[in-house]
Amino acid sequence: MDGVNYASLTPLAFLERTAAVFPDRTAVVYGERRHTYREFRDRVHRLAAALREAGVRKGDRVALLCPNTTPMLEAHFGVPLAGGVLVAINTRLTSREVQYILGHSEARLAIVDAELLPTVAPIRDALPALRRVIVDPLPGEAGSSGYPSNVPAPEGTYEALLAGAPAVEVEWPQFGELDPIAINYTSGTTGLPKGVMYSHRGATLNALGEVIETGLTRESVYLWTLPMFHCNGWCFPWGVTAAGATHLCLRKFDAGVVWKHLRDSNVTHLNGAPTVLVMLAWHPEATRLTRTVRVATGGAPPTPAILTRMSELGMDVTHLYGLTETFGPAVICEWRGEWSRLPGEQQAQIKARQGVGNVISQELRVVDPRGSDVPRDGLTLGEIALRGNNVMLGYYQDEIATRKAIPDGWFRTGDLGVMHSDGYIEIKDRAKDIILSGGENIASIEVERALCAHPAVLEAAVVAGPDPKWGEVPVAFVTLKAGADANEAELIAYAREHLAHFKTPKRIEFGELPKNATGKIQKFVLRDRARELLKEAS
Repeated sequence: MDGVNYASLTPLAFLERTAAVFPDRTAVVYGERRHTYREFRDRVHRLAAALREAGVRKGDRVALLCPNTTPMLEAHFGVPLAGGVLVAINTRLTSREVQYILGHSEARLAIVDAELLPTVAPIRDALPALRRVIVDPLPGEAGSSGYPSNVPAPEGTYEALLAGAPAVEVEWPQFGELDPIAINYTSGTTGLPKGVMYSHRGATLNALGEVIETGLTRESVYLWTLPMFHCNGWCFPWGVTAAGATHLCLRKFDAGVVWKHLRDSNVTHLNGAPTVLVMLAWHPEATRLTRTVRVATGGAPPTPAILTRMSELGMDVTHLYGLTETFGPAVICEWRGEWSRLPGEQQAQIKARQGVGNVISQELRVVDPRGSDVPRDGLTLGEIALRGNNVMLGYYQDEIATRKAIPDGWFRTGDLGVMHSDGYIEIKDRAKDIILSGGENIASIEVERALCAHPAVLEAAVVAGPDPKWGEVPVAFVTLKAGADANEAELIAYAREHLAHFKTPKRIEFGELPKNATGKIQKFVLRDRARELLKEAS
């Protein structure tokens, strides 16, 4: 159908356009490496040519097991340019989990960071479809030197792959805009991970939505604190490129290093889960910035306390909401000018809402079990439902799960929330995280916010624990700020002052909270611990 008034949407167009308009602008910074957009485009075309020479054909899956390094960024363009489908894998998974994803996706080829070779080496023989592994050396290394001694010699390195590829203009593959560009696997905490298929069209539009909503421009410097393997970095590999901005890549998140970049590298944007914000906000290096840095957060509702603290440091936080199935953020707490005149505490309360669909989204709904809209009263609980270009094509090779998630043309998120009169949604809890105590629903988020308002509390997580009388009761897990002091009795009393008695935690345990690679708190781990705590107390 392509013609004078139509062309299939694809993020590949972003790199072509930016490299043509801003060829000498800095595109990528990684340690001492710097690439202009001309060089970035050349490396992407070399990667695509090399992948085709390696046998990658239209629709073949190419896996990446890398941190936020240049190969991961380049693969977001090079793999689809070769005609392949990108499978970016969580770098914290075990060999067994990686084996499942590589096997389920039938990945033909993998690009693996040198530090992660021990994850892949034990499972190679069990993956007949995986024909080749390309290794990205550690920073400062050349060839195959320095690889872990317990790992077989790599089958060529990433830079050698690019150097050996012909310097040619790779023609775009024949594709439709609803063909898959990537498959992202869910965390699989309640079962086997599912492969979420992204389309070229959805990736293009959601990337543009992020550009518009976060104010990216060609003068922006985007610091990669969000893993690119997570929802393809919320589509920011494509969005930052579309804006002609600079990608500042980080091998791993380190709050001290981030603060150094915030001071010295002209950073204008970064993204991360609320736990990432917590690590930044109370780090010893934290000081008020001389310029505003725009921060997008999602993955869990940020507490008003952390939003207030970030504002004090000169960071403008925007609350986003979405899932792997929605290309990352699909909902934004769109700020209204009149809210800026409200007291700071009230502003923080509003910012903690999830908000409205982003600029490319369609209607948001909160529905009851029959699929009917709940009243817009900010009180009636229902499940959040979405549809539009930024909803997945479906789960790869899992039609049953796809139909269950999209029963009537609306994707069910599994998140319970309310619809306010102004059309803004607010999550009250994950359906599985609601605590049912004596016939009353308790939203864990409400209890967490109450605890985080205490001056000694850095972060908190609340889960259900079994109780013979009430069925379930709240159990809290709390991390205190450095140097702060508070005990269980004190925090329980504090919570009782701010919550109904039945919502007050029955037990509180102190320590670090278990988190996944994107900073989300692993509540399934805490539920097991809650059962142990209450059993010990009985």
